[in-house]
Amino acid sequence: MNETNEIKILIVDDEPSIVTMLQMVLRKEGFQQLYTASSCREALETVSRVGADIVLLDIMLPDGSGLELCSRIREYGNPHILFLTAKASDLDVLTGFAMGGDDYITKPFNPLEIAARIKARIRRLDVAAPSNAVTPSQKDSRIYQFGRFSVNEAEGELIVDNQHVPCPAQVFQLLLHFCKHPGIVFSKTQLYEAVWGLDGLGDDSTVMVHIRRIRERIEWDPSDPKHLLTIRGLGYKLAKEPAKR
Repeated sequence: MNETNEIKILIVDDEPSIVTMLQMVLRKEGFQQLYTASSCREALETVSRVGADIVLLDIMLPDGSGLELCSRIREYGNPHILFLTAKASDLDVLTGFAMGGDDYITKPFNPLEIAARIKARIRRLDVAAPSNAVTPSQKDSRIYQFGRFSVNEAEGELIVDNQHVPCPAQVFQLLLHFCKHPGIVFSKTQLYEAVWGLDGLGDDSTVMVHIRRIRERIEWDPSDPKHLLTIRGLGYKLAKEPAKR
């Protein structure tokens, strides 16, 4: 997924002016495979028929909630889902991520920011994509082991207590970033810039929710983490050796 004209983008919004504006800007930015839907029903039909790499998803739709639709879309693949919402409270954001969203942007928004976030996502995937010519030793070097869990970069897998644990792409990328830099403290802004590829100012909620989603997968007790630690006033770090339970 490294050419803009190969990326399939589905815009799900019932406001024609927003859809038209996004189509115009995205086409100017080089994205050609654009699909639109104004309802949950149309969105699911489109995803099932042509698939999608990126979904721009309004939360308030005429025949249902975009939050519930997000989970349904996941049944057809693992696209990057960016919520477009007029709801910006912490609860709304947390709910959106809990339902499987990867990022969010509040209305009104600058459509160029949408394009920038999509391009940043594509760049992150290009950097993370394994080479077609990987020797066994190189492949082994991309397995990171930390106590009860391991991350296989080449295979995109998280193993916890010898069991494969499903991990959304953006959660996996954040965990992988920690695995590559154990013991180093990162602020929320640094993490957003490193993993989402954009200026992280004002995106604390995004990082915090994804930290929580990592802890739910790798910790015995997410409320009392031993691996992914909070360093008060500074940020977060992945312990080189997990603290004892």
